[in-house]
Amino acid sequence: MESEKKQQSSVSNVGAWGMNIVSSVGIIMANKQLMSSSGFGFSFATTLTGFHFALTALVGMVSNATGLSASKHIPLWELLWFSIVANVSIAAMNFSLMLNSVGFYQISKLSMIPVVCVMEWILHSKHYSREVKASVMVVVVGVGICTVTDVKVNAKGFICACTAVFSTSLQQISIGSLQKKYSVGSFELLSKTAPIQALSLLIFGPFIDYFLSGKFITTYQMTYGAIFCILLSCALAVFCNISQYLCIGRFSATSFQVLGHMKTVCVLTLGWLLFDSEMTFKNISGMVVAVVGMVIYSWAVDLEKQRNAKPTPHGTEDEIKLLKVKEGIEHIDLKDVELGGETKV
Repeated sequence: MESEKKQQSSVSNVGAWGMNIVSSVGIIMANKQLMSSSGFGFSFATTLTGFHFALTALVGMVSNATGLSASKHIPLWELLWFSIVANVSIAAMNFSLMLNSVGFYQISKLSMIPVVCVMEWILHSKHYSREVKASVMVVVVGVGICTVTDVKVNAKGFICACTAVFSTSLQQISIGSLQKKYSVGSFELLSKTAPIQALSLLIFGPFIDYFLSGKFITTYQMTYGAIFCILLSCALAVFCNISQYLCIGRFSATSFQVLGHMKTVCVLTLGWLLFDSEMTFKNISGMVVAVVGMVIYSWAVDLEKQRNAKPTPHGTEDEIKLLKVKEGIEHIDLKDVELGGETKV
């Protein structure tokens, strides 16, 4: 029975990761076609994210109404606080990409891994083994090699990047914390936060996009191709959001960040295959190092779990002795107690 449960859990874990990678890479490809100048030129990223959460909220409402998912109580102030942090993360990421060079933007994204580790240590007293720390560094170095190119820093961009890193790290840690605190599933939590995020992003998103691009969404000329890409992006975003909450709820924010860089490798590869992006030896070597780091990280996490699961030597005997001393029954024959027999005075 236990082996079957472990197998089912492993299949579920792989399914969650697979859904996150496929949906994330798919949404990046769809958005690239939608937003690029060679595509449909839709430059309203924040408003598009509002569309994503609006469809996610709609799916959650339908699921709750049909009884496919349960709705548990979470205080409104917690939902508002989480939504504010998540929306700040989205806006700060967009501003960071606009104000910084691509190289510094990638460095800021890579810095989320150590920041998440430090924040989990501060907030939840979580410690990491040497093997885990070493594997994290291998992943960071590998992804850095294949993505970081020109690095230019300015004051405004640096502040936006720091805000993005802090808020994104806090948001991902909060997903796991809220699920454990209120015993809610990943989809239940998402269905409660998505409406708040959708409403706020659809209200403020157009103004943020105007500041970023100098255009209002109302001036954009919609085409059937653009509408199709927006709908595809929204549909993939539902799976992406659900799988993100699933992965963080099952594992941790650190694991989500480390193994999530597999998406970076997939995006670079697909960009080379589908969009004729340049693939250099530097890119390939960096991707190989990153994948090796992810494999080492998976092994290190399993090793850490095995160490934590090992029982202390003679723990059972010590517990029995302590129980005997407390109850004052040192002279009672343990065999008689177990069989329910009478003891001699």
